[in-house]
Amino acid sequence: MSTATGLDSDLVVVLVAALWGAATGALLPRAAYRFSAPSGEAWRERCPGGHPVRGWLGRARCGQCAAGESGHSGEFGRSEQPGHSGESGHSGGSHRPGREPGQPRRSADARYGPRTAPLALVTALVCATLAAATGTRPEVAVWLLLAPVGVLLAAVDLKVRRLPDPLTLPLAGAALVLLGLAALVPEHAGEWSTALLGALVLGAGYLVLFLVNPAGMGFGDVKLALAAGAALGWYGWPTLMLGTFAGFLLGALYGGALLVARRADRKTAIPFGPFLVAGAFLGILAGAYAA
Repeated sequence: MSTATGLDSDLVVVLVAALWGAATGALLPRAAYRFSAPSGEAWRERCPGGHPVRGWLGRARCGQCAAGESGHSGEFGRSEQPGHSGESGHSGGSHRPGREPGQPRRSADARYGPRTAPLALVTALVCATLAAATGTRPEVAVWLLLAPVGVLLAAVDLKVRRLPDPLTLPLAGAALVLLGLAALVPEHAGEWSTALLGALVLGAGYLVLFLVNPAGMGFGDVKLALAAGAALGWYGWPTLMLGTFAGFLLGALYGGALLVARRADRKTAIPFGPFLVAGAFLGILAGAYAA
């Protein structure tokens, strides 16, 4: 009877985690666009059409662009359609049937960032898998809170090869604080002291790699390694080593695939953040199942 109850509880946790992941993942597209800013900019403040982007959460779609309103000119400005000029969107005394003079041209697709469905699906799968491995232990809440940020960081790094400080540093602090709280709850399966040491050790290791080869390792990876080290260190040193190795292995396989496909050479820089996140994810799964 108790076994059946335990299975039911685990199933409920997985379902709740999947719903949580889908809901939080659906809120990521706008943040992914805003953080995918060119080098030298903290984040984007306007859509490609030049309209202000308000807020950080939600779908990446501009209502003003969809309505055909003109935005600001400049770097993010949208060029005028050929054969159209001025506020009315046409020249001369005639206009197209079905659109009154002065009525703005509507855009068929005003999306300016990643699509909602893929991010929601990926985040739901990540959260559900973590919940299946962790079960009802208190640290599952920590993984569910950190996972959407990890997905967001991977998406941004894939897009512009950068890991924003407003995400990486708070993520490391949040991981340590949340794991510290989880350590106070009975039936947890990790140790906060090794989480802290893991953050310091992995961060220091990535710092050495950055100093030795700055072209191959970004400083954003060093900051992200603090959070990854805390999460992996929670389950002990073997988990830390496994997750670290998995990240480098995945990165090497990706780089090798690009070489084979002739889409890159040995000097081509690739974003390492997604593989660091993926390695931490695999390490946490292994540590949770073994705990």
